[in-house]
Amino acid sequence: MTHVRTAGGAKTLPARLYTSPAIFRAEMDRIFATRWLYAARASDLDAQGRWLTLSVGDDSLLIVKDAGQVRAFHNVCRHRGTRLCAEPSGRFDGPIRCPYHAWSYALDGRLIGAPNMLDVEGFDKADYPLHAVPVATWDGGLFVSMSPRAPSFPEAFAPLLGRFDAWRLSDLVPAHRITYDVNANWKLIFQNYSECYHCPSLHPLLNRLTPFRDASNDLMEGPFLGGPMQLSRGDGSMTLTGARCAAPLAGVTGEDLSRVYYYTIFPNMLLSLHPDYVLIHRIAPMAHDRTQIVCEWLFHPEAVAASGFDPADAVGFWNTTNAQDWAISERSQCGIGSRAYVPGPYAALESMVAAWDRNYLAALGEVPEAG
Repeated sequence: MTHVRTAGGAKTLPARLYTSPAIFRAEMDRIFATRWLYAARASDLDAQGRWLTLSVGDDSLLIVKDAGQVRAFHNVCRHRGTRLCAEPSGRFDGPIRCPYHAWSYALDGRLIGAPNMLDVEGFDKADYPLHAVPVATWDGGLFVSMSPRAPSFPEAFAPLLGRFDAWRLSDLVPAHRITYDVNANWKLIFQNYSECYHCPSLHPLLNRLTPFRDASNDLMEGPFLGGPMQLSRGDGSMTLTGARCAAPLAGVTGEDLSRVYYYTIFPNMLLSLHPDYVLIHRIAPMAHDRTQIVCEWLFHPEAVAASGFDPADAVGFWNTTNAQDWAISERSQCGIGSRAYVPGPYAALESMVAAWDRNYLAALGEVPEAG
């Protein structure tokens, strides 16, 4: 039976969900502090001592490669709470050392050095390891959760496990990465990604490559939403020229060679699967009206190593499209902040936005007072 799209009479969300610092704090506490979050590619930690940080609201996590495995900790010294690492990434040649009073930690989080603390009665280094957080690896991505009560990763991500095997994501590596700062609420980024109603007016090139009505969805409710769009060219991809900039990924066959798949992965990841590459957006809410977005273009290592490889056609296409989306999201943020704004009706073409809203509201729970 053909699925008929409908937004079910839903309307856009109230203004305060985009403009209130109190709502933003509640989102950090109830959503981002309780869910599994996409952090980075496993290939980013390719050697002993490699580390990176992940900002989650006021929190910062430190993720490090140690003895062949990935560990994650709160980026907070157990002495007086100093942030241990201020840069986005680096490599430890020795222990993790606090810059304030030189407390030092092994890469497994154990406190191994605390100058001038031996004369403190009852002090035991074993009582003060770094606060660890769980880490999971899925399809080459690293995920973390700050909640000890979060469901296991396999349980939380059950609808997605195995779904993207054809793209062999674990084999892919970033060929390019861009970080964007957008003056808009994080939800506007997800909602914009979830519909192509705006594509004819905002993205003329994208709409030529994937006409906005040639879309369907295979995940339609819950934290993971999306599905395929048909490419105009059976041998094409989402690039400035419409041509592929690498050979099709080895496992992509049949109808998938002429499709692009788009998924929102709640609460901080957008996944776009092309025949020749994969695009990931990592969403990092910074304030109620500011979002950082890290965009990664992933290719097979053999394609990257091939003579003449150039991802510019794909990078240029999505950088242009991103700029269009970020600009309109900022204009939406401005308009929603107006006293004239009231929720408006969703079109049937915005059915996935309405579904995303339902999942978001369920995750947020009771809506706190604005302020």
